[in-house]
Amino acid sequence: MTASQSMPPSCCLLGTAWTASGTPTGRIGTLASKNAYIADADRTRAVLPIPDLLGWSFPNTRLLADAYAASAACTVYIPDFFDGEVLSFAPVLQDRWDELDVPDFVQRNGRDVREPEIFACARALKGEEGFERVGVVGFCYGGWAAFTLGARAFNDGGERLVDCVSVGNPSLLTEEDVDGVGVPVQVLAPEHDPVYKVELRKRTFEVGLRAGVPFEYQHFSGRRACVFREVG
Repeated sequence: MTASQSMPPSCCLLGTAWTASGTPTGRIGTLASKNAYIADADRTRAVLPIPDLLGWSFPNTRLLADAYAASAACTVYIPDFFDGEVLSFAPVLQDRWDELDVPDFVQRNGRDVREPEIFACARALKGEEGFERVGVVGFCYGGWAAFTLGARAFNDGGERLVDCVSVGNPSLLTEEDVDGVGVPVQVLAPEHDPVYKVELRKRTFEVGLRAGVPFEYQHFSGRRACVFREVG
């Protein structure tokens, strides 16, 4: 990712109806030695959201975890993959981007740094936590991680690392990530996204059709990705 693709506009802070007055109801625990927000429900099914750059503490993200737990009867874990570092919400809400160093934040939390920790959390769900089935949801930054966890290399033959993945306007995604998918996958893609470019979308669609797993691609006409945009 380049610095010219790193400024999120305030629309990424807009959510559904619960955001104005909702209060997260989950608890703080740990997963693979990482602090995690946990929305408890059924102990056989787990969902691992990998959030965007606003991280595990963003209220909308926690409210979404609560909604997943309630509607899908699953336990949801949102680990702190940024080791306590949080992008300040106020500058984002007020478009004060000069107060944020987003490119540096992305560099400090790149794939080479966070991938081992993300894999450790995924493994812990079926390992130490004893869940039977695990789904992964990756939003923007988390998109590459969801595809990687769902790779054929980790889910071929016997026991799967994860059982399905869903991504929304994925970033940091490579052709190799797309080509390797080996579990059911859902992709939610706005029409306008400077990071998830048309060529990679086409490849995603083509690979999904011949990957031999359930595949869903939803294209949102007229919509724009709101966590990254080209600037300067």
